[in-house]
Amino acid sequence: MLIDRFIGAAALLLAAVYLYATAQIPTLEIGDPLGPKAFPRLLGIALIAAAILLFVETFKADKESGEKAPRGSLHHLWLIGGVTAWTALYFGVFDLAGYLVATTIYLLVLTSVFNRGKRMANILTSVLFALGSYILFVGILGVSLAKGVPPIDAISSGVDIGWKSAVAAAKSMFGR
Repeated sequence: MLIDRFIGAAALLLAAVYLYATAQIPTLEIGDPLGPKAFPRLLGIALIAAAILLFVETFKADKESGEKAPRGSLHHLWLIGGVTAWTALYFGVFDLAGYLVATTIYLLVLTSVFNRGKRMANILTSVLFALGSYILFVGILGVSLAKGVPPIDAISSGVDIGWKSAVAAAKSMFGR
């Protein structure tokens, strides 16, 4: 479809700009040999791969159906505009609300729009993704994410304490 091709082209453009921006990150002579550029570059490469896969899938679907792709309807344009505005709002409140709260609400609204009628699945997906990615980035990779303003920061602090307690319990259980 035309919309999928547009999204793929936009993702490729975004990835190119993102990779250019990561090339501007200064490299230190001491410390980690990969430096601060490794993870952002990995994300940029993953975005390029996803955009290419979207192009391939779109062209396959067009060939299999044998039909010309219909032009994007007004509904699709409103949907793209709504998602864009919602994402801009997410970026705007990210520091204020913190990663966990902002990401959970952001994903909950998007999954509710695109996966209608499946409330429990949408809630579980949103909460578990936000928690899992928070633990991955903060607990394992050591990335600092926004905690939010008080009293919202108590949620992130509680997850940090819970994560550290679980790791300590696992280490003592396995004798490490």
